[in-house]
Amino acid sequence: MSVRKDGLSTGRMASGPEATVAEVDQVGERLAEVKKRIGEVIFGQREVVEETLITLLAGGHALLIGVPGLAKTRLVETLGTVLGLSAKRVQFTPDLMPADIIGSEVLEETDTGRRSFRFIQGPVFCQLLMADEINRASPRTQSALLQSMQEREVSVGGHRHALPHPFHVLATQNPLEQEGTYPLPEAQLDRFLLQVDVSYPDLDAERQMLHATTGTADVKPTLAMTADQFEATQRLVRRIPVGDKVVEAILTLVRNGRPESSSFEQVRKHVAWGPGPRASQALTLAARARALMDGRLSPSTEDVLALAPPVLRHRMALNFSARADGVTLESVIALLCQPLT
Repeated sequence: MSVRKDGLSTGRMASGPEATVAEVDQVGERLAEVKKRIGEVIFGQREVVEETLITLLAGGHALLIGVPGLAKTRLVETLGTVLGLSAKRVQFTPDLMPADIIGSEVLEETDTGRRSFRFIQGPVFCQLLMADEINRASPRTQSALLQSMQEREVSVGGHRHALPHPFHVLATQNPLEQEGTYPLPEAQLDRFLLQVDVSYPDLDAERQMLHATTGTADVKPTLAMTADQFEATQRLVRRIPVGDKVVEAILTLVRNGRPESSSFEQVRKHVAWGPGPRASQALTLAARARALMDGRLSPSTEDVLALAPPVLRHRMALNFSARADGVTLESVIALLCQPLT
C-alpha cells in the first residue's frame, strides 16, 4: 500500500501474504481510531457501533431498530463524517413518492425553443443514505430502494444511473408505534446484511451523555479515514481467508434454521420459513469484517456465534404454533448456535 506524506494511504493494496499481514495491522489501528472518534460522540452502544461498522466494511446495508432518542440518526451522521463519506437523510412518510428518493426527469426548454429531458438526482445519490423510519412509507416507495440497494443504480425514464461508490443504506425503524406503518417485505429485509437492535445505554454511558450534551460544549465528529481508504479496507475484507471449519459452521448454522432440512425438532415445528443462501454470504462477510476490526487475519467460530443474531433475526419467521407455545426467535437462534459452542 502506498502512503502519502501526510501518512494517509492512497488505497492501493500491495499483494502477497506478508503485505496482507501488514495491511491488516495498519487497518486494525485505523479502525481502532475510527471507533475512538465515534465514541467521542456516541456514548455507550459499543455493540451497535461495532455491528454497524461491520456492515459497512462488508459492503452491506443495515436495519437499525430502536425506540426514538437512542442516537440512531446521530450515529449515521457521525459515521459519514468519521469515514469521509457523503451522507444524506430521508424522512420516510406515507406521502413520500419514489421520485423523492431516486430523482426524476424534468422537461427543459432552451432559448432556441429546443426541449429535452434532464435528470435531477434524488438524495439516494450519496455514499451513506439514512432512511429514517423506512416502514412509514408505502410499499411502492419502499421498493424504490430495492434496485439501489442490490444493484447500486437506479432506472428512470429507461435510462440507468449509477450510484456513487461505495453506497450504503442505514434504515431505521421504531419497534413500538406500528399504526400507519407498512411492514417491510421479506425480499427487502433480505437486502439488509444485519439487523442491529439498538437498546438503551447503560447507567455510566447515560451519565456521560448527560454531562456532554447538556452543557455549552458541542463535540463534533472528526475525520479518521478517507473514502478511498474505506474502499481499500472493504477490498481487504474480501481477501481475508476463511477456514474450512468456519465455513462448515456457517453452513450448519444456516441450514439448521430451515424447517425443511433442520436437525432440530423445535425448528421444524415452530419456524415458518428459514434463512436463504444470502444469510450464509452475510455471515461469511460479516465474520471477515469482525476479524479485521480485531486485527486478526481470519475469522473464527466465535465471530459466527456473535454475528448469528443480527444476521438471522430478520431472515426467519415463526409460525402460529411458536407464538402459542411462547417460543421466541431469540431462543431459536440460540438453539441453532448450541452445536458451535
